[in-house]
Amino acid sequence: MAALVPVVDLAAWFDGDGADRAAVARQVDQALRTSGFLLITGHRVPADLRAQTRAVAREFFALPAEVKARYAIAVGGRGWIPPGAEANGYAEGTPTPPDLKESFSLAAERPTGDAAIDARWFRPNIWPAEVPRMQPVVSDYIGRMHALSDELMALCAVALGLDGSFFAPFLDHPTYGANLNWYPPADPGRPPEPGQYRIGPHTDFGTVTVLDREPGLGGLQIYTLDGTWVNAPYDPAALTVNIGDLLARWTGDRWRSTRHRVLPPHEDAPDEDLLSLIFFYEANHDARIESLPPPIGRTSFPPVVAHEYLREKLDAITVT
Repeated sequence: MAALVPVVDLAAWFDGDGADRAAVARQVDQALRTSGFLLITGHRVPADLRAQTRAVAREFFALPAEVKARYAIAVGGRGWIPPGAEANGYAEGTPTPPDLKESFSLAAERPTGDAAIDARWFRPNIWPAEVPRMQPVVSDYIGRMHALSDELMALCAVALGLDGSFFAPFLDHPTYGANLNWYPPADPGRPPEPGQYRIGPHTDFGTVTVLDREPGLGGLQIYTLDGTWVNAPYDPAALTVNIGDLLARWTGDRWRSTRHRVLPPHEDAPDEDLLSLIFFYEANHDARIESLPPPIGRTSFPPVVAHEYLREKLDAITVT
């Protein structure tokens, strides 16, 4: 497992010399060629902020359902995505029952001035009045995730043999999403349906995803190159990073947008509940994503406009 999902220490990237940074870039390139996932330490996101973010998320999910319902939205909105509203397997064409989770969803909100674009991609976030600490804590967390993701994209550029600023013009007014995902315990009166997961098998849609997760028997699994599902490794100090479809297309499939899923509650741990903090980074809404040619890329995909591609994916996973 260590070889499948390596641990990369970003301290050498932030503080090292040119040789240190080049060595980190080689590690990232190798990980994204083979696994599509890596664990990062030395990421500079304070442990206490991660803990506070998880705590305010749990405070929200502990509210009565009728209170949470005041903030109910569909996939792609800002607020509470209730149980039964999302089925991620459909993004890859795999029919599955709805995912066994609840989410509180936030996103980019700095407007562009284009009313139609802003209405979909840059609406103001909604904050529950019942959890007053949520806005300052989660806003701080999202800001740090955004900064870290920009740094990861610079690292990705170097890992591809490009100038570290290559992606920057595509990221100066990006879309992104932040999901606080709660995976509740098993419901004794309603066991999971066949093929039902906390999150169904899928690939992510954007550029880089940064995940702060909890371990569990009903936790994250990764689909390997040899076609097997394996439990994702866990390090409490680390964040889990994977890439999405847009970055895989951008690299001409040099790097893997890897399938993954979150298992349903396990029969040996029916009371287990897990809380994941997920930052989905994307690109400017109007970024035209074109596959990099050889020797970087090995496949040439038709160009796509970022927000059009993302809209199709989000619409596919929405349960209607």
